[in-house]
Amino acid sequence: MQFSLIPEELFETYSKRLASVDRWGNQAIANLLCFDSWCRKTYPDATGITQEMVDAWCAKRPTEKNNSCRSRIYPVVEFVRYLRERGIAELSDPEIPRREPSTYVPHAFTESELRAFFGACDSWPVTNNTARSKNLALTLPVFFRLLYSSGIRTTEARLLRREDVDLESGVLDIKRSKGHCQHFVAMHDSMTGLMRRYDESIRLLYPTRVHFFPRNSTEGRTAAWVSKAFRRLWRQVSDERATAYELRHNYAIENIDGWVGTGFDFFDRLTYLSRSMGHSDVETTRRYYALVPALADLIEDRCGDDLDDIFPEVGHEEAE
Repeated sequence: MQFSLIPEELFETYSKRLASVDRWGNQAIANLLCFDSWCRKTYPDATGITQEMVDAWCAKRPTEKNNSCRSRIYPVVEFVRYLRERGIAELSDPEIPRREPSTYVPHAFTESELRAFFGACDSWPVTNNTARSKNLALTLPVFFRLLYSSGIRTTEARLLRREDVDLESGVLDIKRSKGHCQHFVAMHDSMTGLMRRYDESIRLLYPTRVHFFPRNSTEGRTAAWVSKAFRRLWRQVSDERATAYELRHNYAIENIDGWVGTGFDFFDRLTYLSRSMGHSDVETTRRYYALVPALADLIEDRCGDDLDDIFPEVGHEEAE
């Protein structure tokens, strides 16, 4: 990895900071490399990063929408803030486009779809006698059932380390989450039992594994693996569009739909749901359920006019 304008020792320090909270990872590094390369080509005589460079790189391109621009520039914006906070450079934040509210409606799983999906997970064949093949057949049924039963993010599940999973108490210590939001999640007893059996089996393949769901002894699963595995399984169930992340939406919907007749206890349950799903506050849950019409209708029906007394009006910042 070679930077032209960003001192290597500075970037090493910054990259360790990113790794400590698992933010962006390789994508952040790739974006900063692109920024550094562009600066060198566009400003060949420059000896350091300037405000003009930052503003020009972060300007919204004609081919970009607001959200795609934000995704592209945020690693650079965060790096600028890192430099400024440490007095390394007097740079200001560039103009950041306002987030556009999502128009995508998550897939609403039916009971028959879920039954068929997990049936496909359980039927995944061991095609040969390799650790890789056995690992896949062991992991798919447990990994996706954990998403379904706990509502944790796909990233949180795949980054779980062995020490993050308490198989005695059935509690997950989610240390590697969005931002700095560490939280704990209590698993259902049946899921805890399944995780114990999985741990015993996968340990035979990787006795010294680092991650709970390992790719090998030292590496965990990637985001690309989650997407690819889900698609291959989902194609056996339906032609409709769905993603692994929507198991999290399903978790929220099923929980709230089961709170009929709970009265004021509904508010307490909603607060607990917000915490267990790793939302930083209950306002974030309001933004989250706004993405799911069925979920929004359920909460509106249970709370009526009291909803706005509980949740102040918020903007369109993405909940996840």
